[in-house]
Amino acid sequence: MSSTAEQAVPQQEQTQTPAPRTIRERFESKFPRGLIIRLIAYLFVGHLFAFFVYLLFVLGGQNQ
Repeated sequence: MSSTAEQAVPQQEQTQTPAPRTIRERFESKFPRGLIIRLIAYLFVGHLFAFFVYLLFVLGGQNQ
C-alpha cells in the first residue's frame, strides 16, 4: 500500500432543504403569495370603508 494514497471521505447527505438566502424567499416560504395579495387588498378596502364611515359621521355632525 502506498502511504500517499488518498482516502475518500464520504459526504453526509443533506436531509434538510437549504435555508432561503433572501428575506423575500424566507417570507414567501411561510406565506403563499395569494394570501399576501388578499391581505393587502383587504387592508386597503377596510381602510377605505372606515374612512367613508368616518366621513359620514363628520358630515352628519355638521348638519346639526
